[in-house]
Amino acid sequence: MIKIGLIGQDGLKEKLSENDKFQIVFDVDGKDARQYLDANIADVVITELVMSGEDGFALLEKYRDVKFIVASELKSEVFVIKSLDLGAKYYLVKPVEYNVLEQRILNVCEGVKFGNKVVRQKSVSERTLDERISNIFVSVGIPAHIKGYQFLREGIKLAVDNPPIINSITKSLYPSIAAKFNTTSSKVERAIRHAIEVAWNRGKIENINSIFGVKVYNSAEKPTNGEFIALLADKMLLECAY
Repeated sequence: MIKIGLIGQDGLKEKLSENDKFQIVFDVDGKDARQYLDANIADVVITELVMSGEDGFALLEKYRDVKFIVASELKSEVFVIKSLDLGAKYYLVKPVEYNVLEQRILNVCEGVKFGNKVVRQKSVSERTLDERISNIFVSVGIPAHIKGYQFLREGIKLAVDNPPIINSITKSLYPSIAAKFNTTSSKVERAIRHAIEVAWNRGKIENINSIFGVKVYNSAEKPTNGEFIALLADKMLLECAY
């Protein structure tokens, strides 16, 4: 059973308690949060950012070992980026869709044992994959308004569905993306390269390294389009493995 802590989350306890895979171990306001976090009794903690008696960002920064999901009314990209920078696993904007929240909890706690059965996600939906890719893009500083954002996301999805395509990036991957967006392969290549350059110019290198848990790049080691797509596609595949 997954043990869940709730901080500043009115109404979530009753709904989540309907799922027999979940156990709500605490449901508190911000002012009481630290004593429960210090006790380390939850597998995942769902927190608000703006609360009476506590700063949600301060909790994310102090309790780096806690698996946080942020569920907040704050919609600004600035808050999303800061939360992910501080280690939040997911950022959900209220009102939260309960089925999405339940899926995110399972994603975070993948591999937690229920009795003798180890529950793992055998696959991810198209929506879940899009959300995971988008979360990474926000974290590494690729803005959604540039063309390379959509092209890069499509390239990663194609590489997840058909990993060998990354070995034929010019002949297969770029043309496939171009066909979907009614453009040319050369424009796809340039737009993706620009998106990666934007991330590097924003100085988000450490975020990229933190996503993979190792130092993959430094500021002088900008990846090629193919390397970047392959790296993120591999991460998606590993997260969705049996």
